[in-house]
Order: sequence, then structure tokens, then C-alpha cells
Amino acid sequence: MASSSSLVRLGQSIAGSASSSSPFLKLGQFLTGAVSTYTVTKQLGEFIWLGSNKVGQTVVIKSARHFRIANERDVLRKFQSRTPHLRPLIDEIVEPADLPAIVLKHLEDDLLTALNAKLSRREIKYASKRVLEALKVLHEDGYVHTDIKMDNVLVKYAPSSQNESGQRFTDVQLADLESTVHITSRFCKDRDEIGTPIWRSPEAQLGLQWGPPTDIWSFGTMPKFPRGHDEYELEILAKYHIYFGPYPPSYVDLADQETLGVLSLIMKDVPPEKLRPFSLASQREISEDDKEFVLKIMKLDPRDRPTAKELLEDEWFNRI
Repeated sequence: MASSSSLVRLGQSIAGSASSSSPFLKLGQFLTGAVSTYTVTKQLGEFIWLGSNKVGQTVVIKSARHFRIANERDVLRKFQSRTPHLRPLIDEIVEPADLPAIVLKHLEDDLLTALNAKLSRREIKYASKRVLEALKVLHEDGYVHTDIKMDNVLVKYAPSSQNESGQRFTDVQLADLESTVHITSRFCKDRDEIGTPIWRSPEAQLGLQWGPPTDIWSFGTMPKFPRGHDEYELEILAKYHIYFGPYPPSYVDLADQETLGVLSLIMKDVPPEKLRPFSLASQREISEDDKEFVLKIMKLDPRDRPTAKELLEDEWFNRI
């Protein structure tokens, strides 16, 4: 099992930790970017703020003395002109000069919050296609997002007067690219821990080599899950076995003997009566069409998963 944290490893790339050396913006603070000027209006998180530009448009401002701020900027500069489905970089703060900060497009909500009102099949397909379009562009250049989850998928709502039946969204964009890395990076080669356990692929959960297929697995896990308990990561691996297992013999090519032993214990600890193969889900629980699409994605061996490009060509997107 992986013992290092991706946040810790990324933090080694800078002098000092983000929590101890990051600048803090203040409400009402005036910032000058290369493109526009901004006023800080609300704090959303430790390093994330809302602001407004000189014409009153709402923007998101990220500010921290951390490698990941510059990394997100550089990744977006490389890819945002190639797809409309990545939340774009709008500006970079130049004054105060010692303030590492980027300005990003603001969208109204994220997919996790949007689940408070049940998603229609039309909305699920609309959002899924746009996330896959973004991943296709990243993966074809050898980049891995590493943190695909519902709260990193942002949505814009249609005005109620224009809201089509079963479709509330007018835009969907993949966000939070600060942990996006190339497959040749040391973070990938060293098999660093990535993402959030409940969304993490089996290979990443086990500390094995991960790459673009890890994003495809995480994409496939985007219904709503509760938090686990003390044996959180082992419990998640057991859930993979219960619904999509067993772990295939081909894992002998991917894992060392210790990891194979862990998998063997996990499978032995789950009694047959607790197995709930997703392939046997009833038509009442999920349509055959949807089930077939999910099963193509949730392959325990990463080498068996389709690419984002292949999924975008699937007939599933042509059927409402």
C-alpha cells in the first residue's frame, strides 16, 4: 500500500509548506492582473476566493505559495485552447508582485451539489460527455488529472425560462487541475497517492503504477458515496471486489507478493452471500444500456479499461 501523500510529495517541490507560507487575501482587497483588475469579495476555502472584475463579473481567485498554483496555470495554458470543457484560466495577478495567484472562470455549482436534485439521464450523459472530452485532450498528451470526482466537475444552470425538460445545465467543465501530472513525472513514476480514496482506482489504492486509466476508473465512480470507517481504504477495495470483482489473475503482472496477499485476504473475507455483482443488477435498478456502459469502464485491471476517446465513440451517447 502507498505510504506517501501526493500533497506531501508535491509540497516538497517548494520551500516551506502551503499552510505556513501562503499569503492570505483580504475581503475588499484590490488586485491587478495582466488582463483586468479584481476586488476580493468572499472566501470559499483556505486558498480559494471569489472576486469581481472591473465590470462586475464573478471570478474565482486561487492564491498560495505552492507548486500546485503554478502547475494548474501551466496545464491550463497548454490545454484550455484545445477544449471548452476545462475550467479556463482567465488571468494571473501581477500586483501585488509577491502574490502567487491565478484567476479562473466562475461556474455556479458542482455536480456533487447538483445531486441534491436527482440528475436526469439527459443530464448524466451531458455531463459525462464533457468530462470525457476534457480527459481525452489530457490523456492524448500523456497527462493524468488524478482527482476526478463530482465536486471537481462544475456546472452552469440554464435560466428557468430556458430550462428544457430533463436538462438543467448549459455548461459543464472539469476543474482543479493543480494535481495534474505527466506520466513521465516523478509523482507518477513514484506511484504517489492521488485523489480521494473513495474515487481512487484499485491500482492507485494499492500503490501500483497508475496512469490515464486511473482517471477513467474515477470517472466511472461518480455516483454519490458515503464516507468509510477506520479501515477506509481496505473497505473500498472490498467494495470493488463485491461489485466488480473478483480481482483478475492478471494482477500478478501488476502487483508484488505483499499486495497480492492483501487482495487474496480481501476476497476471502467477503462471504459469497455478500457479493453483489453489478452485472446482475436488475432492470428496475438500472437500465441494461446504462449497465453495459458502466461495466465497460469499471475494469479492475487498468489495461482493460477503454480510453476517453473510445468511450466518446460509444453508442450510449446516442441514446437518451
